[in-house]
Amino acid sequence: MTTPKRILLADDDPRDQELTVMALSEYRRANEIMMVNDGVEALDYLLRRDKFAGLPAGNPAIVLLDLKMPKVDGLEVLREIRKTPALRLLPVVILTSSRQEADVAESYNLGASAYVVKPVDFHDFVEAVRKTGLFWVLLNEPPPGTVSK
Repeated sequence: MTTPKRILLADDDPRDQELTVMALSEYRRANEIMMVNDGVEALDYLLRRDKFAGLPAGNPAIVLLDLKMPKVDGLEVLREIRKTPALRLLPVVILTSSRQEADVAESYNLGASAYVVKPVDFHDFVEAVRKTGLFWVLLNEPPPGTVSK
C-alpha cells in the first residue's frame, strides 16, 4: 500500500479549513493535511523556513490556496512558488470565493493548475473540495521527483 500524500491548505478562514478537511477526509484517505493561515506561513512551509525549518525534504502533492489571505495574498504566494525551481511544477489549485475575472485570469497567468470557486452551499462546498482532492491526490500523476509521499 502506498503512503498517503501530503496536502497543504492555505486559508485564513477557520470554517473553510474545517469544511475542507472534512471533505478531503470523506474518501477515507489518511492524507496528512497541513493547514496554514496566511501567505507568509504558506511560503515558510514550502521553503522550510522559520518554524518549518525542520520539515523533511519533499513537496506536498498539492497546494489548495485561497487568494484573499492576510500578510501575503494567494497570488503573491503563487508567484513565489512558480519562481522557485524546486516548487515550479507543484500543483496549485486556487480554492477561493472570488469569481472576479481578473483573479481567474491572473491565477492562470501565474501558473495555477486549476481555479475552484468555493460554493456558498455547504453540501456543494464539500462536494467541490472532495472532487478536487480525489483528482489531485489520487488520480493525478506528478512529474517524477516532485512530490514527497
